[in-house]
Amino acid sequence: MKYKLKNIMCALALAGLATTNAFAATSSWIRINQLGYLPGGIKVAVWGSKGTVVPSAFQLVDSASGSVVFSAGTGKAFGHYGPFNQTARLDFSTWKRSGTYYLKAGEAKSPYFRIAGNVYAGTADFVLRYMRQQRSWFNPFLKDSCHTHDGYTLYGPMSDSTHLDVAGGWHDASDYLQYSTTSANATYHLLAAYRDFPQVFGDHYAANGLEGSNQVADVLDEARWGLDWLLKMHPRDTWMFNQIADDRDHHGMRLPKEDDFYGRGFERPVYFCSGQPQVRGKFMNKTTGVASTAGKFASAFALGYQLLRNKDAAYAGILQQKAVTAYAMGLKQPGVCQTASVLSPYIYAEDNWVDDMELAAASLYHIGKKDVYRQQALAYAEQEKITPWLGSDTAHHYQWYPFINLGHYELAKQLSNKDKQTITGYYKTGIEKVWQKAKNNAFYRYIPFIWCSNNLTTSFAIQCYWYRQLTGSKAFEALEQANFDWLFGCNPWGTSMVYGLPAQGDTPEDPHSAFTHLGHYPIDGGLVDGPVYTNIYKNLIGIKLSKPDAYVEFQSDLAVYHDDFGDYSTNEPTMDGTASLVYLLAAMDNEAHKAVPAKTPAAPSKPAVPSASAGTYAHGAIIRGNTSHKTLTLVFTGDEFADGGPVIRRVLQQYQVPAAFFLTGKFYSNPAFQPLIKQLQADGHYLGPHSDQHPLYCDWQKRDSLLISRKAFQQDLSANYHRMETLGIKKTAAPYFLPPYEWYNDTIAEWTREEGLQLVNFTPGTRSNADYTTPAMKGYRTSDQIYDSIMQYEAAQPAGLNGFMLLMHIGTDPARTDKFYNKLDVLIQSLKDKGYRFVGINELLK
Repeated sequence: MKYKLKNIMCALALAGLATTNAFAATSSWIRINQLGYLPGGIKVAVWGSKGTVVPSAFQLVDSASGSVVFSAGTGKAFGHYGPFNQTARLDFSTWKRSGTYYLKAGEAKSPYFRIAGNVYAGTADFVLRYMRQQRSWFNPFLKDSCHTHDGYTLYGPMSDSTHLDVAGGWHDASDYLQYSTTSANATYHLLAAYRDFPQVFGDHYAANGLEGSNQVADVLDEARWGLDWLLKMHPRDTWMFNQIADDRDHHGMRLPKEDDFYGRGFERPVYFCSGQPQVRGKFMNKTTGVASTAGKFASAFALGYQLLRNKDAAYAGILQQKAVTAYAMGLKQPGVCQTASVLSPYIYAEDNWVDDMELAAASLYHIGKKDVYRQQALAYAEQEKITPWLGSDTAHHYQWYPFINLGHYELAKQLSNKDKQTITGYYKTGIEKVWQKAKNNAFYRYIPFIWCSNNLTTSFAIQCYWYRQLTGSKAFEALEQANFDWLFGCNPWGTSMVYGLPAQGDTPEDPHSAFTHLGHYPIDGGLVDGPVYTNIYKNLIGIKLSKPDAYVEFQSDLAVYHDDFGDYSTNEPTMDGTASLVYLLAAMDNEAHKAVPAKTPAAPSKPAVPSASAGTYAHGAIIRGNTSHKTLTLVFTGDEFADGGPVIRRVLQQYQVPAAFFLTGKFYSNPAFQPLIKQLQADGHYLGPHSDQHPLYCDWQKRDSLLISRKAFQQDLSANYHRMETLGIKKTAAPYFLPPYEWYNDTIAEWTREEGLQLVNFTPGTRSNADYTTPAMKGYRTSDQIYDSIMQYEAAQPAGLNGFMLLMHIGTDPARTDKFYNKLDVLIQSLKDKGYRFVGINELLK
């Protein structure tokens, strides 16, 4: 239950639960890679301050014991960067023991993080979730079809408006356009990830994207989905198509379905690769040829053939043939093939193509060993030695795509001696151009803050990695790691740029996505665009933040990032950037297999924390179970009141419904409530903690501002469990903890995990949790309004209430006479009639 903040603050102060430091203004921060660090890897955090004085030293602290295990000087002061007046790099690479730690430097304290050999394990598969969610034609996340009528042709040798079956592939971002260039690049990265790191991928999904093993690695299933669509987009030897749909798609946010924006029913336009300029708003794009698209097709087909020839020879044979014909189109029509738009000037204005043809030629040489391809690859490499944006402070949107020269890596692997040194030298020169400027700031940052800067960051980290693999040189290892760390929190905003990764971290919560904004679905694994120059942000069309900026302290004249649905420039996830990240995460996971991690001393036994791999997380708490099953759990919380207990128990018995009850220590210790508690326990319901004295953990407005010390948190939670144990409820039987006021932050989730427990919270979307409100409150909701909100949400959302933790209260203030628990029987029967199965919380989150 929620009360006025003023009263809560007074109560906390009187109770002594808030420390003076908790309320003090913070002026210094420590930014870390929230995923963690490998024992043998580079381990650097960045300290940043609004002040000017750099602490002389920093400490690495073991989170379990509170002991300082490593200290070092802060070293060089790097000065101003972004929102910080002073910065420094905190290097603790020499500490190699696994464990959970935090860093301290002056007044600043970092979030908790892990050092372990498995910190990146499973992350590449996690990011694949977003790729499956982006599928067109059949979408396995929604378990429904969309865009099944694609499409009608434009600019081709056939009559305009000729129907052509090109359904399939991936939606490009939060809009539903589909581009051959980004899709072919994504397909290539997925194939390359499987080629280079097959051991890091699992098999949990079928080829259609639904759950279930099919004896094929999920990454290969996803790559084949891309290949299938590319084959449709290259249906004849001399036919190739560049995109489906155009910016008329920007007709308003919606979940993927059939679209009728183009004047031909549900068909969408399919743009032929004509090699000539095509429409770009009021202008024409600057297309000069076909090679930039054709080279990407040929590369993906050739690598697909290489990986599938022993698994599906007939299919691989088609890929081999298409690789040759696509490459021939590029030879015949050299130049760039830019995308088209109708209403606005925003396009993928690619300006280079020889890198694509180099990769195509090198890939064809690899599968056929025809020297003509090797010679052509070398010639193309000579034409673009260095990707032009490297070392520059700006570029146009997707001007130099796919951001690095993939062809250099594929070609260099097949060369030796002087030729190999020449090609790897190109990589080195490009990296050095960035390093000469990046080394002057604490974040080692010199990636232009243009649209999709995170995609550039991912690709540049891959180039550094490839250079290290090709040469064995570690000269740029710290730069490589810094770019990787940037993506997961070692940036001025202190946030990961990947939705839901890590689960307990500061990650995007309100991306520019219909799935999250309208469907209230997670978009696990989606890499968002990332920061942009402040001057770019101020000049973009149609951006308006929907709420106060959570990162306002960290915006600057240099760059901005917003976790806000209203900002499509920094917080929209992209399919191709995510696919590139699959490769980078797989590479980092693979690094752990090259070294034996240090042994971790045995820790005292704690209750096993249940896993919820199919669940949804927010700020480290599980807020929803598996959405693919029509199951849900009723959750009841209690502190002062228990008037609904007898009614709730009777209805649950009548319908044989298990439920979860999270009760405070005050509730458990109240003699008047103990008979009810024992009855609920005998009925087999889950009984768990809800804190002892029901304190407010963090500020309502500034969620990251704690109102309780760690010691006070631990003492309060321990008291809650002690009162439970006096009633025969063991801690090992109650590993889920629901926070008081249902309000918490990442630190509370981390502290909970350190206690061997898992934080959970109700699933948002309905107003069931408003059943405590009274008529005098601004947010008062009647029982009918609450019931309607539940049923309307169930009807409107494709996943309905699947995986829901539907929260209500076991009792409410007498001032509320319209008790929602009196409608519990109607609610249960209505949902059962719709096919829902009520399960206990352990089953929901297993």
